[in-house]
Amino acid sequence: MKTRWLSLAAAVAVVLAAGCKEKDEAGEAGAGGRLFGVTYQTMNNPFFVDLNAGMKQVVEAHGDRLITLDAQWNSLKQRNDISDLILQDASGVFINPVNWEGIKGSLLQAKRKQVPCIVVDAPVKDMNLVVCQVASDNVEAGRLAARALAKVCRPAKVVVLHRSVNKACIDRVAGFKEELAKYSDMEILDIQEGKGTTEGARPVMRDLLGRFPEINAVFPINDPSALGAISALESAGKLKDVTVVTVDGSAEGIAAIKAGKLLSTSAQFPKEIGRIAAEKMYDHLEGKPVEKDIKVPVKLITEENADQFLTER
Repeated sequence: MKTRWLSLAAAVAVVLAAGCKEKDEAGEAGAGGRLFGVTYQTMNNPFFVDLNAGMKQVVEAHGDRLITLDAQWNSLKQRNDISDLILQDASGVFINPVNWEGIKGSLLQAKRKQVPCIVVDAPVKDMNLVVCQVASDNVEAGRLAARALAKVCRPAKVVVLHRSVNKACIDRVAGFKEELAKYSDMEILDIQEGKGTTEGARPVMRDLLGRFPEINAVFPINDPSALGAISALESAGKLKDVTVVTVDGSAEGIAAIKAGKLLSTSAQFPKEIGRIAAEKMYDHLEGKPVEKDIKVPVKLITEENADQFLTER
């Protein structure tokens, strides 16, 4: 009986020792790395999936960990997510703001806790509260869309599907309007909120077609919006009469170009944005100077260079 108890005790000791060793090794593996977080306005967009991949690659190459959060277009959720990251003692937070003005409270909280923030893709109003912003040249993206439209659609009766709480979209529309103003026969009939999604843009485009039967051009602010507009135009049997130009350069947008449904998309380079943002965070943490406003160039994609662009990516 005594021998049996000794054997059982020895077995338990082995199990406990193995468990403790596994726990210690796991703790040791996690202890050496820093925690970073990123919150996106949505992950239901290939652009942000690619941006996150570029960022994650740099963070993990440093032996650190990146927590990726989806705000689902909800400002309150994004605010709570940022608070959670700060409470987890994140070494830095990357923010793709749902609302470029409404994010100020979160930026102030991060500053009080001395957590550096870098903005990606969509700028914030209070630039003094962030290390820097890394975004596409969104004004130029809008200009490129207008130039492409001007080459094939004159005179033009245009509607715009906007997302006016997003500074990147504000800049795109500003660039589009700036270029369009150079042509006396190109007119914007209306600007409506398309929510930046396929589902949000579809009913808005349907309503615009009912109110403005003369529409022959559309500028949705991103590829998902463009796909929603195209869907509404196809349902109304008007796609062949309406030219659509947009911004993003996603695989879905390029597929629409190749199918003859979309004239152009001003391509962004999301992986490059993510890579640069992560590198700038490490520069800041190492005490190196970081430029405040970093613009990543854009490129017009049309039927002529769509295949080439896919190869380059």
